[in-house]
Amino acid sequence: KACPNCCFCALFHFTVVPVILKALTYDEKRGSCSVGSNVRDAACYVCWAFARAYDPSELIPFINQISSALVIAAVFDRDVNCRRAASAAFQENVGRQGTFPHGIDILTAADYFAVGNRVNCYLTISVYIAGFPEYTQPMIDHLVNMKINHWDSVIRELSTKALHNLTPRAPEYMANVVLPRLLPLSVGTDLHTRHGAILACAEITHALCKLAEENNRSVTYYFNEKSLEGLKQIHQEVLAAICLFFFLYLSVCQFFFLTVCTLIEKLSLSKMPFRGDPIIGGWQWLINDSLRSLPLVSSTARQHIKESAVSALAALCNEYYINEKGEADPALQDELVTRYISGLQNTEEMIRCGFSLALGALPRFLLKGRLQQVLEGLKKATIISPEDVSFAQARRDALIAIAKVCQTVGVKGEGSQEEYVCKDNVTQIYATLLNGVTDYTTDSRGDVGGWVRKAAMTSLMEVTLLLVQNETELINANICKQIMCWLAQQAAEKIDKFRAHAGSVFLTLLHFDRPPVPHIPHREELERIFPRSETETLNWNASSEAFPRITQLLGLPTYQYYVLLGLSVSVGGLTETTVRKYSAQSLFEYMKKIQNDSSEMESFCETLLKVFEDNLRNDRVSVPLLTMLDQMLANGCFDIFTMQGNHPFPVKLFNLCKEEIKRSKDVRKLRSKSNLLSIRKTTASQVYEMLITYSDVVDPAIMDEVMTILSDTNWEAELTVVREKRNHLCDLMKVPKPQLVSKVKYGNVLLSFFLCNDQLFY
Repeated sequence: KACPNCCFCALFHFTVVPVILKALTYDEKRGSCSVGSNVRDAACYVCWAFARAYDPSELIPFINQISSALVIAAVFDRDVNCRRAASAAFQENVGRQGTFPHGIDILTAADYFAVGNRVNCYLTISVYIAGFPEYTQPMIDHLVNMKINHWDSVIRELSTKALHNLTPRAPEYMANVVLPRLLPLSVGTDLHTRHGAILACAEITHALCKLAEENNRSVTYYFNEKSLEGLKQIHQEVLAAICLFFFLYLSVCQFFFLTVCTLIEKLSLSKMPFRGDPIIGGWQWLINDSLRSLPLVSSTARQHIKESAVSALAALCNEYYINEKGEADPALQDELVTRYISGLQNTEEMIRCGFSLALGALPRFLLKGRLQQVLEGLKKATIISPEDVSFAQARRDALIAIAKVCQTVGVKGEGSQEEYVCKDNVTQIYATLLNGVTDYTTDSRGDVGGWVRKAAMTSLMEVTLLLVQNETELINANICKQIMCWLAQQAAEKIDKFRAHAGSVFLTLLHFDRPPVPHIPHREELERIFPRSETETLNWNASSEAFPRITQLLGLPTYQYYVLLGLSVSVGGLTETTVRKYSAQSLFEYMKKIQNDSSEMESFCETLLKVFEDNLRNDRVSVPLLTMLDQMLANGCFDIFTMQGNHPFPVKLFNLCKEEIKRSKDVRKLRSKSNLLSIRKTTASQVYEMLITYSDVVDPAIMDEVMTILSDTNWEAELTVVREKRNHLCDLMKVPKPQLVSKVKYGNVLLSFFLCNDQLFY
């Protein structure tokens, strides 16, 4: 008779275990999604049940298979539910069986909560677990066999990065087994497998070369001739595929461009011995073509292709285009720089983007002697012309490139403007960047100028910090004043993400201390308003936190004009939002504080008139400015002036309003002006509506007379007339009449509508 245990072992080994191991990795694509997660989850439950159902001695023959499969599922499964189910099953087996290798250590790193983050699982936890020899090879094999050909491109890319991180755990196995297995797959027919295999070859090669360098070995230590030729062959096969698929499957070509650019970058960073090889020319051609990108591919995909190509270009140039003297071949330098600068004026926006980013990625030895030419070309790409007004992305990338170029060439005050950022070109650089902060272009996509403004603010910060850390004297007071004022304006505007970015840059420059940024106006007051301790905690995205701080800058003369300009757009916004609510509330609170300070009020009103005058017929500012003025009048912000018949402010404001709407057909502008000039009439109308709704608030005996006065009076008549009617209403309703301050004379003012507005009725 057979031993019961032997029968169990045979059944378990030949029937149950293979099924469970297959189920733990089951995944099948159907259409745009996949099936299999429920199967994998059920398999984890079965493994969980094993721990409770069997004696530890009965599972010993299968421990390595089950433990490896559960670890792989816990770390590499696509779905978080399955990763957590595998972790729970592993935990149950560790607790009840006690035979899983390194169970406690692994469970500590890959517990229920740790496996919730997929990127962390692939790139961090996997490396730790692979440190235990029992799991190293199974994990690598799983990635190569099951994940680099996965239907989800995100999983394929994460798998290749995981292979990079796992390479130091088994370098010989990677070089002698995995890489030879991947090279044929990288030129195969299946698109997903080809994509993953090329990326895996790139990542493993980079990791092996880095490991060899760290151990003072030749970069080719882990490679034989066949492997090196196989790596070079990938490029040729991909070019053939691009030619085949270009007009049929643009999405396929997109994969190829992205993938091979990554391969070029990694092989260049690996310092592969290809200097002087014709393959370098082929790589350069593909990079240039990627910078131009595919015309019918989505803009997001094109941007990814360009970023990948730019990274590849930087690595290629640094490794293969520099000679022993640290210089570039003049002919090659001339060809690259001239090609990229000429592309900055291309009629295709995305081509401009690509070549701008390429110039920003060039190493110093390729920019040497051509810096001024590069800066001039990038400056032209930032200028708005009627033909390219909507090319906001190109202007954004040109501004980014300017900062990158400056960081690459470095600073030398007395140096040549063809080689360094110096006293001869720093003003031009700042002028270009500051001009970008004024880009308010809009189109069907919305405020596309915001992309340009954000890039300009970032570049201003990077260039300024570069100068501060090298030659502070190149920053003059006027430039610093302009930077801080423009940032203050952007920090007062209505779009949260741009306001937050401006606020972050503003505080970075204010609190930078290695060494401090010079010439910041009102530094002490700014540090009191924005203490260093709150730099990280202040939430610029929250209107309720940002505007109470930024409105305090209205009390600083240098910033007042710019902050008021930014607040005009926020307070007078088209719709009622939290931005409009808190910006208006903060502005009115500031106005209340200065009501009794005549000099502060005079300064504020002069600045307000200046903002209005500078932006006449600029609808982006003037229309919300009219709305803001309407709100300020309704809140009594200018009562101190409107009660004075001889004060010039109301007259100047009235004249500017007339000039703004002259011959205008803009309904929103006309309505804003109507509200602004008809506040007594509007107030009377609202009181009339209130009395109709709540008739019991007034004595019925006087109701008819009150209603008649409200409806029949010409509230836009002379001040003496309407004041008499108002006082009569106050007497009828037994409301205290507003009292004028002594020594204030009333006159026949053009803007009689400014009288006491919201204090007219109580």
